[in-house]
Parts: sequence; structure tokens; C-alpha cells
Amino acid sequence: MSTPPTPASPEQVDVLIIGAGISGIGAAFYLQREHPQKSYAILEARGATGGTWDLFRYPGIRSDSDLYTFGYAFRPWTSDKVIADADSILAYLRETAAEHGIDRKVRLHHKVLGAAWSSEEARWVVDVERTDTGESLRLACRWLFCASGYYRYDQGFTPRFEGTERFQGRLVHPQHWPEDLDYTGQRVVVIGSGATAMTLVPAMAGKAAHVTLLQRTPTYVLSVPSEDRLAGLLRKVLPKAWAHALLRQANIAKQRAIWRLCQRYPRLARRLIRALNVKLLPKGYPVDEHFNPPYNPWEQRLCVVPDEDLFKAIRDGRASMVTDRIETFTERGLQLKSGRELEADLIITATGLNLLPLGGMTLTIDGVPVNLRDKVAFRGLMLSGVPNFAFTVGYTNSSWTLKIGLLCEHFCRLLGYMDERGYTICQPELDDPTMPTRPLLDFAAGYVQRSVDTLPRQGDRAPWLMSIDYHSDVRLLRKASLEDPHLKFSSHIRSASASMPDSLEAA
Repeated sequence: MSTPPTPASPEQVDVLIIGAGISGIGAAFYLQREHPQKSYAILEARGATGGTWDLFRYPGIRSDSDLYTFGYAFRPWTSDKVIADADSILAYLRETAAEHGIDRKVRLHHKVLGAAWSSEEARWVVDVERTDTGESLRLACRWLFCASGYYRYDQGFTPRFEGTERFQGRLVHPQHWPEDLDYTGQRVVVIGSGATAMTLVPAMAGKAAHVTLLQRTPTYVLSVPSEDRLAGLLRKVLPKAWAHALLRQANIAKQRAIWRLCQRYPRLARRLIRALNVKLLPKGYPVDEHFNPPYNPWEQRLCVVPDEDLFKAIRDGRASMVTDRIETFTERGLQLKSGRELEADLIITATGLNLLPLGGMTLTIDGVPVNLRDKVAFRGLMLSGVPNFAFTVGYTNSSWTLKIGLLCEHFCRLLGYMDERGYTICQPELDDPTMPTRPLLDFAAGYVQRSVDTLPRQGDRAPWLMSIDYHSDVRLLRKASLEDPHLKFSSHIRSASASMPDSLEAA
């Protein structure tokens, strides 16, 4: 007869996944495919699945990676749009979860506050808050898998601007887009130079009187087709899965070629990007003022725009670019350092995101708090000195999901290795405390630099490096041996008090 969990014996699963976005759904698929005997649950703090693609509601929101690589390897992307809008991506994620029964494992409104590892019991006990009822509860797991990404979902980043209280129009951050916002016929200024700003400007230009993108520093911008002609051809002659696999490999190769060109020949890449921009902008346009960054390509992420939409809005006179700094907000808009004034009815601060490592949860090991800044990433999946814990961070120079898929495969290989040998505990150990380290995200973007001191580190050699090369990661994560002198395994004989409840042991 099964015994229900008690406060002293919380409900327990083999793997507890944090986050029901693209990473968490992917992790669940690989886990149940490779280890169908293992129990798992997905905790999601928000009231819906989909992560980023459910949260953000600003006009035009879309991917800036092709969906053959941003989508899952195991589920073909069949839409004609390769650069897809948020609604299409969200439908794809939810259809994937429903098709494989993953949606039944998701527990919405479950916010993880902290997790405590007990070496005596060889498990994590996780403190959870129900965001809909305020109830507190506990869950236990053998492995904790953090798939929450690194963005802070409840708060975007807005720098301090002088005089904001004087502005008589409306001030909005894209992360908190109001449902009732009607900007028809209004003068709009979008502050920012990243992907969000580049998306908003052409999306709003059709209804607004005029949209001005105000940037402090230019960004590299590339136009790409939103539809793939090769995809239509391949789908006519091949099964969907085969066509998806070929298109995925073709786009991986394309991304890698662009990245390597920018790294090896930055001056050539700069000239090529500039030449493409010149062709798409009006004759005599000040390209070097607005589209010529002071850094090399891919020192920050390239901005991709589909079907020239940003350039079309500029050519048609519906949008304009201003490269300047803000002196102060005024009653009517913005006073710039150059002395120019931009009048606006609506100002949008597309100034970036805040980072929140591990979704904001705290970790302790046998009562000792874990300081993430002191930890070093192992194979981009685990942390030094932290047992039975995995996390996911995707590529910054390519499609996020390419890396996530490989990490999930590696995690499942690791679980199989441990089961075959009777191990229950796995922990990376850094044997050289003097090893030089650098930020986990070695990237010049502002949102990374603002939060770099809150993140774990990476080392200067394998297996402590955060690889950003897909083909290298295929060799390491999918094919290389799991044995490593820095990865320690052990077995734990569970006491009666630590044993799993009968109802879940049999699940």
C-alpha cells in the first residue's frame, strides 16, 4: 500500500526541471526518451508555458535565429517562415509539449525559492512558493536541472535618465507592454540598439505617425529572407523529418561560416556588412554614422532583420535613425547631448534586460550557502563542487537551442553511465584553484557586463571552458567519454528516512 508524502517526507522525483520554456521542454523530451523509467516534474513560476515567447508581447516580436536551428532537432519546423513570430514559436513549443505528454508534467505557478542538498540523503530538497495562492511547499529530487535561462522575467533594465518625471507622454519598457497601448498616429521614439529595438521600429512604423530609433552606439545589422526557398523544394521531394535535418545542417554551416569569417577577418566582415547596408539605404544616407559600430562584428551579437523591414521603413520615410546621447527628458520628448530635441508622444526604453542566475533561487550544500561567483562551469552543464546539479545556457553566437539540445543529450548520457555503474552522486571538482578564470558569458553586451559579477565563471582550459563552437560540442557532449579526472562519482546507501515514497518509487 502506498504511503502519501508527509512534511518530513516531501514528494520526490528523480529529476526536477526548473522552467517550462524552450530549454525545459527540450530537457523533458530527452529525459523521457532516454530514461522512460525515471520520474520527473517541471516547475514553472509563471502561469503559462513557453518562457520568453509567452512573456513578451511587444509589436513584431520574433526570433532572430532561423527556426531550423532554433527549433528542436527532434521535431521538424514546417512553417514557410524561417524567421518566425512569437505566436508561431509559442504554438510550436506547446504542440511539442502536448504531443509528447510533457505538458502533463508541468506545474504552473510554482516558483523555486531555494534548494538544499543533503549529502546524508543524497538528494535536493526544494522550497517552492505557489505564486497563485501564496502556499509554501517542498519537493525533493535526486537531480536538479535548471532550465530557466538567465533573464529576469519580472523586470527589464532601464538606465536612469534625467527628467523622466517631466515627460508628459507615455513611457514604456517592452518587457511590460500594456495591452491597451494604442500608438496610432503618434510620434514614437525607441531608445536602444539591440534586437528588440530593431524589431519594434518597423513593426510600429505602419501605424505610428513616425518612429525614431535613438541609439547611443550603432549595431551591425543584417537583412535575411524570412522564408527559405530551399525548404519549399526539399519538402516537396523528402519526408518532413529528412528535410528538417538537411535544412538544420545547412543553417548550422551558414551560421558557423559567418561567425568564423567575422573572427578571422573582422575588417573584411565589416566592409561586407557595410556594403550590404549601403545597398538597402537611401542614396547619400549617413551609413557610417548610424550603422558602423566602433567594435568588430560578433564582439556583440549581430542584429538580424527579416526581408529588409527596418531598411524599408527608413527608405519610405516612416522611420529614422538618430545616433546621440540623452541629456534629459523634457515635457515634449528628449533633449540630446548635441542640442537636438526629439519630440515624442510615446517613448519606449528598449534598453535591455536584467540577468537573474538560476531564476533567482539560492543553493546550499549541507547547510553551507553556494556562492555562484566562486563556482566554475564544467562542460557548460555543471558547477564545480555542486553535486547532482545541471544548468543550461545556450549559444550567444548562434541559435540558443543548438547548445541546449547537446547539453540535454549529454545529461542523459551521464544518467545512463551512473545507472550502469550503480552511482548515485556526481560532482565536478576543480583541482587547481589557481586556474585563471573569466566570465561565464564572455560577451561584450551591456546586459552581460552589468551582471557579470553575479554569474559563475569559466576556466582557461577544458573541461572548464564554455565552448561556443557547435562542431566541437558535438564531439565533446555527444561522443566523448564521460570519464574525466575532474568528475567524481560515488554511491550512496539510502537510509529508511531518505527512501522514496512507495507511490513514486513505482511511478
